[in-house]
Order: sequence, then structure tokens, then C-alpha cells
Amino acid sequence: MNYPFLDRRKAVISELRRRQLDCLLVTHPPNWFYLTGFTGEAGVLAVTPSGTTLITDGRFTVQAHAECSDIRIELQKGALSAAAGDWLKQKRIARAGYDPAQWTVSQLKATRRAAGTKCKAVGAGGIVEGLRMKKDPLELAVMRKAALLAGAVMDRAIRLLKPGVRESDIAAEIEYHMKRSGASGASFETIVASGKRAALPHARPSSKRLKKNELVVLDLGAILGHYCSDMTRTVFLGRAPRRIREWYRAVNEARAAAVAAVRAGIAVGQVDAAARQVLKKQGLDQYFVHSTGHGLGLEVHEDPRVGRGQAIRLEAGNVITIEPGVYVEDVGGIRIEDDVAVRSHGSEVLTRTTRDLIEL
Repeated sequence: MNYPFLDRRKAVISELRRRQLDCLLVTHPPNWFYLTGFTGEAGVLAVTPSGTTLITDGRFTVQAHAECSDIRIELQKGALSAAAGDWLKQKRIARAGYDPAQWTVSQLKATRRAAGTKCKAVGAGGIVEGLRMKKDPLELAVMRKAALLAGAVMDRAIRLLKPGVRESDIAAEIEYHMKRSGASGASFETIVASGKRAALPHARPSSKRLKKNELVVLDLGAILGHYCSDMTRTVFLGRAPRRIREWYRAVNEARAAAVAAVRAGIAVGQVDAAARQVLKKQGLDQYFVHSTGHGLGLEVHEDPRVGRGQAIRLEAGNVITIEPGVYVEDVGGIRIEDDVAVRSHGSEVLTRTTRDLIEL
């Protein structure tokens, strides 16, 4: 795929000039992939107006040359932080930006020590993440496919649910079929939580066996073409009692209300509020214990966070999850999650699997 790496680096350089920085040190792997296509696991990417250099060790130099045809590759000598500092000193960089969220205190000290007193390290977090929030048509096309793949795996997983099957076995089948379907891996550790464990929003699959007359929450995501999908469905094994049906209906209405609120220009806090208002009317808001959603892309959790009071406004090209839930201790939980792309007018739901209550 012909990712527009050069255009992305030009956007970074424009931001460097605005902030009066000579260089940006990029140390987070998804960010250096976004800017260059490099998929290695170790390195520092230095972006400057005069060019871009990747400093990496001997394990990745051949890979870097193969993946990155239009940037300089330098072999790391010694510890990575010190090598980055040596490069800054050699290039006489006066003001180098770095992301405090991705560079430890000890790494920063080592870089500063090697760079010398003539180079000032300046906190400059969020530059690349800000660009990544707005997906271009190529990225959206990949994310549509990732969502469809996840949906197909979800449909298959639901057919595997029956009393006596272990949660961990269902999770293993899910991740196996993701890869068989073309995914490079799971976006996160697959969640399969049944019975009382369904009340744990991030429960890891256990050896517990599914039982009749209980809820099962399935939360899965596939990585396809480097981009993540993320979806959740909740199933009841047996005939659901009235209160479960009412809770499910409320969660689904909250999801629909939040999706309907998604559009360019709206604050993400208003999207969150749309879901909460539905659950509050049903007396269930106290059981909704997390944000309504989050950004999605090269990582499964990106900006913006779709949470209470968040003021950032959605733009066309953002992709977010909408995932309201109700979690009742000693009973179980219900969550329904979709991936939603923001369009200039309205939104596009990328995940297609049915949201109706499934009783098995």
C-alpha cells in the first residue's frame, strides 16, 4: 500500500516550525510506522526540516532499508538513548522535541548527557498522535476491512457458545480464526467473560466453563494492514429473564443514541452524554462505569477519548468506538460495541454484526 509517509512528515515539520523546534525524536513504534513504514521494534526516528533519520540497531537495519526507501538509516552505536544524543550533538540540533509520555526519565537523562549543553530537550507530546486521529481514505478503507473481518470472527464465535465450553477455549478459537482470516493478530487480548465474571469490563478469559442461563460478553478486535478493529457483543445462554432483556434494550438504545450523535463538530463529551442520558432514564447509569468509547487506528486505544466532559470536537476522518455497558455485581454485564467513522455529514458504522439480543 502506498501510504503517504512523506506528506505526514511534512505535516510534522510544519508543526516543528510553529513550535520553533529543530527536530522531533519519535520513540513510539506506531508513530514511526505512521511516518515511515518502519515496522521494527527498536529505534529512534529523528524528523527535521532537512530530512529524516532512523537510528536503529543491527537487528533491524536490513529491514529498515527494505521498508523505508526515502529516509536515512544510521546504525546505533551503544545504548539507544546515548546514540540519539550523539546524533543530536553531531547535527548541532539546538532544540529537540520529544514526547514525555514515550520517553522515560532515565532515557531523557542519557540523551541529554550525550547531546551536550548546547542542545535543549523540549517536551512536545502529541504531535504525531494529533495527525493520526484523522484517517485518510486509504486508512478508512483498511479499517472497514478490519471491522468486517472482526464481525465475521464474532459471528463464528457466537456459534461456538454452549454450556460446558471454557472461556479460554472460546478466546483461543477467536484468535486462531482471526489469523486464518488474514489478520496479523488480535488488537488486544480477547475478552470472553461469562456469568458473574461478565460484570468485569476487562475480564480476561479464564478456565470457567459456560453455563446455562447466564450472560456471555465477547470483546474482540483484529489487526489488518496494521489497523485495529474493536467490537463487543453480549449473548445469553438460554431464555433471558425480563430484567436482562430490559437491561439489554437500554444498553442498545444508549449505543444507538451515541451513534446518532456522532458527527463532525460535536464535542465527544456530548456523544458520551447521549449514551448516559438513556441509561439514566432507565435507572442504570450507576452501572455504566467507563467511558462511552475511544479513538481507534494503529492502536486500539487512541485519541480522542469519548468520555464525560471531554471538549475535543470530532472531525471527519476520526474513527471511534461506541461501547456503553451495564455491569451488575454478582449478576453479570452487558456491553455492545461498534466502530464508527466520522463523516463530514453524520457517521458510518463499520461493524455489521447484529446488535439484537441473541439467546442460545
